[in-house]
Amino acid sequence: MPFAWTLNPYRGCTHGCHYCFARRYQSYLELDSGDAFSSIILIKVNFADVLRRELKRATWRPALVAFGTATDPYQPIEGRYELSRRTLEVLLDHPTPLGLITKGPLVIRDADLLAELGRLTQCTVYVSVPTTDTDAWEKLEPGTSPPSQRLRAVSQLAARGINVGVLMAPLVPGITSQRAKLDRTLRAVADSGARFVGTNILHLDGGTRDHFMKFLAQNYPDLLDGYERLYRGKYASPGYANKIQALVNAIQVAYMPKYNRSAKAGNWQQITTAGRGLTQRQTELNWG
Repeated sequence: MPFAWTLNPYRGCTHGCHYCFARRYQSYLELDSGDAFSSIILIKVNFADVLRRELKRATWRPALVAFGTATDPYQPIEGRYELSRRTLEVLLDHPTPLGLITKGPLVIRDADLLAELGRLTQCTVYVSVPTTDTDAWEKLEPGTSPPSQRLRAVSQLAARGINVGVLMAPLVPGITSQRAKLDRTLRAVADSGARFVGTNILHLDGGTRDHFMKFLAQNYPDLLDGYERLYRGKYASPGYANKIQALVNAIQVAYMPKYNRSAKAGNWQQITTAGRGLTQRQTELNWG
C-alpha cells in the first residue's frame, strides 16, 4: 500500500504477533522488544485533537494516509478508548484518502464512517490474515482474533460497499508457506469476498529478529538452522522469496482469476505525522 503519511494512535500492541517488525521500535523508549511490546501500551489520548489541528493548517494538502502501520488501530484496547473511531471522524471532516490496516474484527463497528469516507475519497481496508492454519495462527499471533472472524469482517465490510482486501502477510517460511496451507488460506480469502489480496515474505530486523529467533527456538527448533541460512540479512534470500511468490500467484489465479494484487493507492513515501504535542498515557496490562 503506497502512502504519504502514517497514523498510529497507540504504541505497542496486545496482539503480540511474534513476527511484528514494530517490536524494534520499543527500544526507542528503553523497553524490550519481547513481552513489553504486548503488555505495555502507550495511548495517545489526544491523538484525534492533534490530527484535527494538523489538518486545519493552511499548508495541508490531502495525501494518502496509512492508518495502523506500527500498531493495530483495532486491537482490543480500542473498544475502550475509541481513538481510531475519533480519528476516522476527523478524516471524514477533512476528506483524506485512507488505507487502514488491521487484524481486529472491531473494525466492523466503524463501517459507517469507512463507507462514508469511501464515498468522498479513496478508502481501502486491508485485513491481515497471514494464514488460516490453526496451529500456526495460535503460535504466531497469540493475542489476535481467529482468522475466521477476520474473514467474516472482510465479508461484512464488502457488503457495505467498502473497498476491502486481505494481506496474507507475512508469509513465514516453513510455518505458513507450505503449498497446502497457502491453498486453504487463499480459498478462504476468495470465499470472503475480498476484492484483492497482497503478500510478502517475513523480514527480520533488529529487536524483531532477536525475538523471533527465540520464538523459533521454543516452538520450531528444527527450523533454526534453516533460518540462519535463509536470513543472512533482514530479508529472505531472493531465490526463495521469488519461489514462494510464484507459488502464491499460481494458487491465486485458481481461486481469484480476476484478483487485483493491490489496491491502487498512489506513491510510497513513508513519513510519520501527528507527532507534535501528543500526550501519551502508558498502560501496563497484567495478564495474571
